[in-house]
Amino acid sequence: MPRPTPAPTSGARPSPPAEQDERARLRYAWRVLSVVGLASIVTALGSSSLNVALPEVVRHFDSSAAAASWILLSFMLANTVLMVVFGRLADMFGRRSLYLWGLAVYTGASLLLGFAPTDWYVVGLRVVQAAGGAMLLTNSAALLTDAFPRRHLGRGMGIYIASFSVAQLAGPTLGGFLTHRFGWEWVFWYNVPLGVLCLIWGAVTLRRTEDATGERGIDVPGNLLVLVSLGGLLFGLSQAADLGWTDPVVLGGIVLFAVLVPVFVLVERRSRHPVVDVRLFADRVFALDLLASFLSTVGRMAVVLLIALFYQAVHGEDPVSAGLKVLPLSVAMTVASMCAGPLHGWLGARVTALLGNVVGTAGLVVLLSFVSADAGYAVICLGMVLVGAGAGMFMPATATSLLDRLPAHRVGIVNAMRLMVQNTGVVVSTALALSLVTGPLPAALRPAVFAGTLSHVSPGDVAHLVTGYRIALGVLTSVSVLAVLASLFSRRQPGRHPEPVRPIGGPTS
Repeated sequence: MPRPTPAPTSGARPSPPAEQDERARLRYAWRVLSVVGLASIVTALGSSSLNVALPEVVRHFDSSAAAASWILLSFMLANTVLMVVFGRLADMFGRRSLYLWGLAVYTGASLLLGFAPTDWYVVGLRVVQAAGGAMLLTNSAALLTDAFPRRHLGRGMGIYIASFSVAQLAGPTLGGFLTHRFGWEWVFWYNVPLGVLCLIWGAVTLRRTEDATGERGIDVPGNLLVLVSLGGLLFGLSQAADLGWTDPVVLGGIVLFAVLVPVFVLVERRSRHPVVDVRLFADRVFALDLLASFLSTVGRMAVVLLIALFYQAVHGEDPVSAGLKVLPLSVAMTVASMCAGPLHGWLGARVTALLGNVVGTAGLVVLLSFVSADAGYAVICLGMVLVGAGAGMFMPATATSLLDRLPAHRVGIVNAMRLMVQNTGVVVSTALALSLVTGPLPAALRPAVFAGTLSHVSPGDVAHLVTGYRIALGVLTSVSVLAVLASLFSRRQPGRHPEPVRPIGGPTS
């Protein structure tokens, strides 16, 4: 972290008052960044480490396939639905209070998760944990924007975004190590001391702010429609592996989502405080950029989870080894994100986004072409590196094209919509992949996939699981091809401003 500029010595010329004020503000801003960065690392580590640790949790509780899916999906769904709600509450009641409450809720839920008596208690507590995470994520960038002088904001945001990359890099390996060495409980418990430390430091550091004095209101109907429609879709997808795609429960969830989407649009057009400002979609370029972001997220976000499960369920490896196997994806994504600035300056944000989608799709094609029970690690690693590099190029570039040159009063709502779309893509990607990958197996053996024990329990059915992997990767590859087309058509739309060279945003910011 850069050190504040030292105060002038007694023989030096005094700084102008404005410069002294900026130095004082900058010292406070770096302290705010230390709070926000630590909290971001804690929450991002929690999400990425559980992807590798899931089989250990499933084995401990002897969980069903549905319970195993919802241990992951419950957090993602709740976090997505609550994000905009807490963004509005922060505007109404102050960011400091809600941020500290978010730290307390996330830390408390992490402590209780280690004592959960059943797998469905884990699901419920993951919802509580997601509520705390939503309070943090919706306020982090705003706290930094308020704290940093404008000309230093880019440096602060860069470090903040890097904290997510560090967490995504270390999470899978950390999750595998903790579960293998100390037990599944420590995937949640390690958050507790870090969370308490961050809560104390945040209470000391963050300044109190007055409550917002503008309009107050929450779009209750809109938020309920998001919860019911998206929840119905995800529940249907999660049951497809057990019941089949033609079962009334599965079809009912999908139909419910399809019916409620136009209702949601009508409600949002009339709302004074909409969850989603549907008028923005009149801009075709904006709509295509957002569509590309959603499709790209659906296509790639389940890859880490699928590959970690592959090496445990097919090859019988322990969580530490599986975590190390997926590390190249995170490394490639981090390196590509760090190179985003020069790429934007050379190619422009839109071309960079298109290139990222093409590279990520090529990685999925490699995985689809070579996945098998006896596939060598080198070719699987190549596929993961391409997927990670593509994501690292695409996400900052798309955030730039969405947010750059917007009026100040529109940046907040557009960024909230971007985060909501990305989170929805994560949930759909996970639910879809888990349903497809276990589909060819008998229902009684599907829990063994999530437990990572299929190769020991029924070696003869490993071939069926590999078939499920080919189906899942085929669908994800098809979705990624659609993301390429959306990026291509967006780039061809006329009437946009010249490409900026400054990247905005990141994996989860």
